[in-house]
This record gives sequence, C-alpha cells and structure tokens, in this order.
Amino acid sequence: MQWQEKIAKFKKNKRAYYAFILFFIVFIISLCSELIANDNPLIIKYNNNIYFPAWQTYSDDFWGGDFPTKADYKDNLIRKNINANGWMIMPPIPYSFNTVDYELAKSTPSAPDSRHWLGTDEEGRDVLARILYGIRLSVIFAFLLTVISSFIGIVIGAVQGYFGGKTDLILQRFIEIWDSLPQLFILIIIASVFLPTFWSLLIILLLFSWTGLTGMVRAEFLRLRNFEFVKAAKVMGVGNRRIMFRHILPNALVTSITFIPFIMAEAITSLSALDFLGLGLPTDYPSLGDLVRQGKDNLQAPWIGISIFIVLSGLLSMLIFIGEGVRDAFDTRKNN
Repeated sequence: MQWQEKIAKFKKNKRAYYAFILFFIVFIISLCSELIANDNPLIIKYNNNIYFPAWQTYSDDFWGGDFPTKADYKDNLIRKNINANGWMIMPPIPYSFNTVDYELAKSTPSAPDSRHWLGTDEEGRDVLARILYGIRLSVIFAFLLTVISSFIGIVIGAVQGYFGGKTDLILQRFIEIWDSLPQLFILIIIASVFLPTFWSLLIILLLFSWTGLTGMVRAEFLRLRNFEFVKAAKVMGVGNRRIMFRHILPNALVTSITFIPFIMAEAITSLSALDFLGLGLPTDYPSLGDLVRQGKDNLQAPWIGISIFIVLSGLLSMLIFIGEGVRDAFDTRKNN
C-alpha cells in the first residue's frame, strides 16, 4: 500500500512522470539500435532461404562475390546477386555507428541531407547512428555504475552506522582520505598505462563513486539503531546481519532511492567528460563525449554540436526531473 501511494504521488508530478516515460521510450529505442541503424540488412531472402545478417556475419563469396572477407552490402555486385535471387530489407538508417561513408560527395564533416539526417562527423560516420548507439552505451554504463556503487556505498554506510565506535571512526577517516585523492590525475595515469575499455573504465569510476550514498546511509543507521524495534530484535537474539539488512535497511533505503536518478546523471556526465578529454573509451566506441569533442573542434559544422547538446541536455534533464519526482514521492512532509 505504501508503494502504491508513492507511485501515485510520483504520477502527480507531471513533469517527472512524463520525463520517466520519455526516458524509457528513448532507452528502448536505443536498445533496438541494430534494427534502426545498421550497415547490414535486417532480413535477406536468398535462393529461397531466409538470413539475418544484422545478427550473423556472412562472407562476400557467400552472396556470389569474389572474396572470403565480410560482405559489403553496399557493393553493387552483392546487391545485384541478392536482388536477382531474392530480396533484402535494409534498416531505416543504413549505417552503423562505426560505418564510414566512402561515397560522400562532400568533405567531412558533411551537412545533414537525405543520406545522413544529422550529417556526418569528421571521419564520415553517421551522427544519428552514433547518437543512437551512444545513448544505449551511456545509459547502460551509468546504470551499472549506479547499481554497483550504490550497493557498495550502502553496505559500507550500514556497517559504519550500525556498529559505530572504532569501526565507524576508521572507515570514516578512510573515506575522507579516499575522497581527497585527485581523481583526474589518477585517471590520467591509468589511461596512460592501460587502454580504457567499457569494463576497465567502469571499474576505475567505481573506485571513486561508491562514497556517494555512504554518508546518508550511515546517518540513517546511526539514527535507527537506537529505535525500539532494533533493541527488541537484539533481545530476541536476532543476528546483526539480519537486523541490519532486514529491519533497518528498508527504512534507510527510502532516502537513498531518491538519489539514484541523480547518480545516474552524474555517471553519464562523467563518462562524457572523460571521452571529451580523451581519457575515456577508444574512438571505435559510440561515445557521446567524442561527439562533444568533435562539435568543439568543428565549429564550421554546427549540426554536430547542436545535435549532441540536445541529446545530452535532454537525457540529463529527464533524469533530474525523475529524481525530483522520486524525492517528492518519498518525502513524508508532502501529503499531497
């Protein structure tokens, strides 16, 4: 019943509710990026057989070409052979995030036209395709970082607040020292030694992002550990772990949940900023931060900067609106 009331309160905040719906729709569309933007056909009927090149790689000679390499479905010979022996269905955007259009009649970055609806970047890759794949990458990265860092921060904050004393003192001093480390310099050193990938960058950012909820959870546990229901559980012989995560944590999570959308927004910003500075993902990843960098470096191509500005500001605004709605829904001081 309480959750139903909180959901109802969240829906009353129209800005947050519509932002959540829009964000969900955008994310679902980005999950289907291969169906929307791909340089491989979705379906091919060839010699009375059905093939799905969007999910399986076929060689050039499989379609009657001359080479055993990966098929290029823009090649005239391949297209003629397929059309002579069947048909194929291409996605609405016949370019993937890393597809270079070698048939451009203009220099790169090229302006929006019927071939590239948002133009191309400085390497001749379709901007809209990179945005679609980049949104998916950024949201999944931010979601994983938020979930894992929140779990670690909540557990450490719970241990601090529940046991208190020396345990709390030692962990609190460690967190203060850890937060004072120059994160940017450490990232520069790591990026110069290792080639960043999705998972390595996730681990690196995780090292510094888990402290976000620790202080809040610690304060809630310090407050709740002296309540009567906790003392009663101890008298009945209930173990510390069960008291912490079965009795106290559900009450402490109320304030923590309200910060999750804001943490996701911060994670997307951090990833984009690192990619913009050249310390993030390699260029073969569909990075939103790389498009920001290209927008800065190519002021003569405003379509890049305008497109990525609208996308990033839209994503971050939706997450902020959702966070405000969740915060208001869990605020016990607001009854309406």
